[in-house]
Amino acid sequence: MGFEEKRVIMEVQKTALYNYHKNLGAKFVPFAGYEMPIQYKDGIVKEHISTRTHAGFFDVSHMGQFFLEGDETLIESLEKIIPADLKNLKINHSKYSFLLNNEGGIIDDLIITRTEKGFCIILNAACKENDIKQISQFLKKHHKHLLNNDLSLIALQGPKSVEILEKLIPGVANLKFMTGNNFEYDGENLYVTRSGYTGEDGFEISISNTKVEKLIDYLISNKVKPIGLGARDTLRLEAGLCLYGHDLNEKINPVEANLKWAIAKKRKEVGGFNGWEKIKNLLANGSKKIRVGIKPDGKVIARENTKIFSSDNNEIGFVTSGTFGPSVNAPVAMGYVKSEFSEVGTSIQLEVRGKKYGGKISELPFYKKSYVK
Repeated sequence: MGFEEKRVIMEVQKTALYNYHKNLGAKFVPFAGYEMPIQYKDGIVKEHISTRTHAGFFDVSHMGQFFLEGDETLIESLEKIIPADLKNLKINHSKYSFLLNNEGGIIDDLIITRTEKGFCIILNAACKENDIKQISQFLKKHHKHLLNNDLSLIALQGPKSVEILEKLIPGVANLKFMTGNNFEYDGENLYVTRSGYTGEDGFEISISNTKVEKLIDYLISNKVKPIGLGARDTLRLEAGLCLYGHDLNEKINPVEANLKWAIAKKRKEVGGFNGWEKIKNLLANGSKKIRVGIKPDGKVIARENTKIFSSDNNEIGFVTSGTFGPSVNAPVAMGYVKSEFSEVGTSIQLEVRGKKYGGKISELPFYKKSYVK
């Protein structure tokens, strides 16, 4: 007797705009379990420049829109795993924060927004299922939670974003950076926040899958270009923003990531969250390594996992993200180095394809952010 071996094949998921992207000439790649556009006909550099000079839209519907409802005990539960001051977070205000493990390592970085009923957390696509399991461990039975897959999430980014969106959805111009509100659009309610991942002014729009194509039609009619993952990466790196799984992971804590500003002042003093004792010690005494900006000399691009050496040839760290920055017309990178080599202007060497090239520790961001506060 024999047996048939069965293989479990994970089906690649698609956003509600998949066919729309296809009709726009998108080139797709698998990303975080989804088939996602990496670029369109214009190419990455033109998409990048379009976002910086006019406006671009990104389909980020693969990310998790996780809604939670509950009483004051919901805040107590979330603050055990998220080091934000959720108790004093105003309704319709957002914070950048993290899910932390018992060692203070970053399970995921996230945006959490307080709503009238509770909170909405935007989770990274590759992490969202695990994130929900982690969060659920701290929730009480009467807390409601839902990952809403009926909603798309569209990021509109660039200096013309507010002018374009205000014509369609009056009132969005009144939002400040990291605030949001409910608005009426085409007979339904949608939620808009003034936020994004490019360093530009812009918005993230949570909209039903049934209405999203109509919204995109309007954006395209206003000369807003579609932007893929390729330009999203160059834009965020110029802005000094981290990409989970590259610049952040469970073995890196917020202090090492140079993100201690994202831990609320009150929480730094009182603690009460996962990994507090370790983070408290690092805040007081510093960390052995830290995330820094890097400017390679000339045109050499130091990509992820490039080894970093001191000027006297000792290995001191590694690159986590690296590319050519179209807006700064130069290569840019981020990585981790031993803290004693982290001062801006410090000369370093980057080992690319077996050869060492010069570079310097740089300030972050490489490109000045344009948020409306």
